[in-house]
Amino acid sequence: MAQAVRTTCAYCGVGCGIRATVTGEREVRIEGDPDHPANRGKLCSKGTHLGETVGLEGRLLHPMIGLKRASWDKALNLVAKKFRDTIAQHGPGSVAFYVSGQLLTEDYYVANKLMKGFIGTANIDTNSRLCMSSAVAGHTRAFGEDVVPANYDDLDAADLIVLVGSNTAWCHPIVYQRIRARCEAGAKLVVIDPRRTETAEEADLHLAIRPGSDVTLMNGLLAWCREAGVIDQAYLDAHVATPDGFWDGIGEGSDLWSVARTCDVAPSDLRRFYEMFAATPRTVTMFSQGINQSLTGTDQVNAIINVHLATGRIGKPGAAPFSITGQPNAMGGREVGGLASMLASHMDFSPESRERVQRFWASPAMAEKPGLKAVDLFRAIDEGRIKALWVMATNPAVSMPDAGRVREALAACPFVVVSDVMASTDTGAFAHVRLPAAAWAEKDGTVTNSDRTISRQRAIFPLPGEAKPDWWIVKEVGRRMGWKTAFTYDRAAEVWREHARLSTYQNDGARLFALPGAGAGGNAAYDEMTPFRWGGDRPFADGRYSTPDGRARLVPVAQKPLQAPLARWPLTLNTGRYRDQWHTMTRTGLSPKLARHREEPLVEVHPDDADELGMSDGGLARVETPQGDSIYRVLLTNAQRRGEIFTPIHWTDRTSSGGRTGLLPRPLTDPFSGQPGFKLTPARLDPVAVEWRGFLILAGEPAMPPRCLWATRVAIPSGSLWELAGKGDAARLDQLLPAGERVEAIDPARGTRRIAILQKGKLVAALFVTREGELPPRDWLIAQLREPEAAPTLLAGRAPGAQPDRGPVVCVCFDVGLNTILTTVREQRLTDVAAVGAALQAGTNCGSCRPALARILADMKEAANG
Repeated sequence: MAQAVRTTCAYCGVGCGIRATVTGEREVRIEGDPDHPANRGKLCSKGTHLGETVGLEGRLLHPMIGLKRASWDKALNLVAKKFRDTIAQHGPGSVAFYVSGQLLTEDYYVANKLMKGFIGTANIDTNSRLCMSSAVAGHTRAFGEDVVPANYDDLDAADLIVLVGSNTAWCHPIVYQRIRARCEAGAKLVVIDPRRTETAEEADLHLAIRPGSDVTLMNGLLAWCREAGVIDQAYLDAHVATPDGFWDGIGEGSDLWSVARTCDVAPSDLRRFYEMFAATPRTVTMFSQGINQSLTGTDQVNAIINVHLATGRIGKPGAAPFSITGQPNAMGGREVGGLASMLASHMDFSPESRERVQRFWASPAMAEKPGLKAVDLFRAIDEGRIKALWVMATNPAVSMPDAGRVREALAACPFVVVSDVMASTDTGAFAHVRLPAAAWAEKDGTVTNSDRTISRQRAIFPLPGEAKPDWWIVKEVGRRMGWKTAFTYDRAAEVWREHARLSTYQNDGARLFALPGAGAGGNAAYDEMTPFRWGGDRPFADGRYSTPDGRARLVPVAQKPLQAPLARWPLTLNTGRYRDQWHTMTRTGLSPKLARHREEPLVEVHPDDADELGMSDGGLARVETPQGDSIYRVLLTNAQRRGEIFTPIHWTDRTSSGGRTGLLPRPLTDPFSGQPGFKLTPARLDPVAVEWRGFLILAGEPAMPPRCLWATRVAIPSGSLWELAGKGDAARLDQLLPAGERVEAIDPARGTRRIAILQKGKLVAALFVTREGELPPRDWLIAQLREPEAAPTLLAGRAPGAQPDRGPVVCVCFDVGLNTILTTVREQRLTDVAAVGAALQAGTNCGSCRPALARILADMKEAANG
């Protein structure tokens, strides 16, 4: 029997441990690791279905120069030559790396070393800039170092948990399970979010504040705590530096009524939150993208930290401000200097730090100052200042703000290298050289999660084709650029040991980040590494911070003016994630089960706004901003505030003709962190009329994506489903059908066409289109792709006789639909989520759907009583 490999999940910053057992050539059984401190054996829906994403379909398996396959030697030599020649002609500032929180710490370290210590510029930034750099800047301003002063165990000790700008139930489900367990033991939960998300559904209090008013909210809380006498003056006197005039600044506009007016919340709800916080010493405030992805993100972070410092709620069990990161190794990237604004091991660009790192690396050309942050980096490419770019493990043509302009920059860049696992990505289309990198299931190294726990990621499968680890690719280019002795690594363990030694090199305790002893172990110690947390369980428990005087800083922050609706752009666009998808769906898009919860990119709109705009639920609408526009399916929901809309970030040109959210946000950034403001984009929304609707089911993929107004790909077992809508003659869709026996039914009066293609009696494609009629559910037809012989009722779109429709999928783990839940609840008279779980298993694995189940039960109860 195959032995389970202990590794780490590929997705969010929770850093869940996994036990992976190989069951076939590219097949694996995934289970949660019960011994890992982050998840204790539990996994969310994405982690549970990792086994569906490890196949080789679509993989880049060989180096490519242009459209031609090349040897590694030829490709690496070309990359080295182009970078070397560009530097010689235009200087080191003319080249850049754009890397990713998907990289392992060892990958990050080698890339950072090459760029900052040998090429001699700090033009290396990461997509983590887009999600957590405001937390980094806020930590550094307050603590003197980027340190998260909490761990997951604090959730088990907290009596009040405040979630700010975080849909934790969807984006960090395992953390949310831990929160719910603590709430069931008596803790209270407050959710601060403009949207009534599924996380907010189960909160004791939800504050749907006006977007961008967080500084006012937190300054008001601090003023309330001072008035209530819960400021810990002894802690401030001993451990915190308070600037002159700090309290005078906090008092301006911080009375309850002024705060309620600015934040657009009921004064009674605001008072309740303030009273709960003031009365609860054991409070953890967790914040995520809703705080960070703002033009005032750093100030918002410091407003939260100020409250905790001033009340002494830090460095104690169950009391801390807690940044929860988005990517699996965003924290590891911060540790090795993956951001353009820092050096390795939490060092800055002070002369002392620069000289220290240069001595350690024996560097010939140390970067002298911070480099270009992500948005500025791509602007420099567009302006011709960056002439050679290397993109690693990320897709900026989709994920960057103002992505249309980013594409123009990539198209104009003289030399672009992309290291990726997939052969075709939106960014890879602009590459002169593509290099095949190891995917999650083949990587070997370390990652650091949101609470500073370092875990091993271990390879489950051997490297396929000619794919190589990212650290290997980078070190080979470094050697070919002339620095052979500095890049002699033969295995990831060697990189790890160097990284660990640098963390303690001439570190006299001024920096909390250090890995003492980790650099002395051999290969066996590295292979056997178990999870450990750097910095101790609770940094700053002794009241000493990483500043010259050892004291934390209260940072004065003031609310910036909030933008009123504009005549041309009357709405405010918010962006974010769906529960079962990840970033640009390179991995999750391969999983049929993960596709079922939200099959299409939706624009979520308040019903009153939709009524004024003349659009209906399920119709199409165009979201437009000054930067660009894209089409979405409309979802009407009271969870949205009036005047605000929400779209997901995941869809690309590879998966949809619309849903391109990256085209829409402004390329404006926080002045301290450089993080883009994805949450507050002025926008407009207009209905889009179509003349026909339809869907295409295929065994496999079409030769080319459907060309029509609306075409969105959904992963299904054995093939793909495309949801379609458009104008004009739908007959041109026939060219998407494969060869075979054609069976069809056409109703010209209703504009209905139903076509099935059979090969040796087996269904290989089905195209259903209508102008006025109804379309059948897809599930039965999808299942027919796996049947050896097509059913005689194929064109009816259903099996003979009446068949139940399970409805939209609610529980992905056990494939349970809404209609199944409604029927079971009625027939068995179920009254709570636990009873639904006992009857259907829904909600009993990852727990992500538990808020949805609770809402369904509440709606059914309300309808019965109405």
